[in-house]
Amino acid sequence: MTVDAHVHVWDLSVRDQDWIGRNSPIRRDFTVADLAPRARAAGVDRAVLVQTVTVREETPEFLALADEHDLIAGVVGWTDLTGPDVAEELARLRELPGGRYLKGIRHQVQGEADPRWLLRADVRRGLAAVAEAGLVYDLVVLPHQLPACAKAAAALPELTFVLDHLGKPLVASGALEPWATDIRALAALPNTVCKLSGLLTEADPASWTVDGLRPFADTVLDAFGPDRLMFGSDWPVCTQVASYGEVLAITREWADADEIFHGTAVRVYDL
Repeated sequence: MTVDAHVHVWDLSVRDQDWIGRNSPIRRDFTVADLAPRARAAGVDRAVLVQTVTVREETPEFLALADEHDLIAGVVGWTDLTGPDVAEELARLRELPGGRYLKGIRHQVQGEADPRWLLRADVRRGLAAVAEAGLVYDLVVLPHQLPACAKAAAALPELTFVLDHLGKPLVASGALEPWATDIRALAALPNTVCKLSGLLTEADPASWTVDGLRPFADTVLDAFGPDRLMFGSDWPVCTQVASYGEVLAITREWADADEIFHGTAVRVYDL
């Protein structure tokens, strides 16, 4: 079995995706019905559906989709970590149709002005509630926020932190530092995992090469090891650069290990 640990869907008639540029080729609807034949053709059996916007209504919709489509094996949703009722909200989500598919929570930390947002007392209480619920926490951050990620993971050893898109390194410029040092510091904590995802969309779309991306992939492979890495296509965002099948094939060129394409995701997300 091959698992894709990071996919998205959206319907612009339901709500806008304000992070998508007005002239972007991905400013259109993408559904599970669009994803499924591409995933199956590439040999992917299951996928983890990840939140896109910070609204309360999206997660119940994603849980319902998981209940309807056997491709979706888990959902990483959203809830307001700064609220006083995080535990109650997580319990509510689990009682909804498809609630058993809730596996993790994510917030767009990359959009927070405070680089230490993860270390705020109210956020830490919310993260503790995520851990108590037996869920994991996906980190979508920028490179300068990685030190705060490491401090948060150290402060909450009972919570598994999953780093999305390698922390969005500056691939287009080719600059490995200080990102690589911060990645190693995060990986030194046993409750951290990384998705081998999103590299292509951080590269220069006109000049990227597989070999040019390899130093970034090699860094996380060395830091985390296959048993703490998982493949994520980041479909449909990846389609701005490459097709679904191409992203999977490129990732296999970097590291073709069963744990990366199956075992880590199954274990971490309890699929």
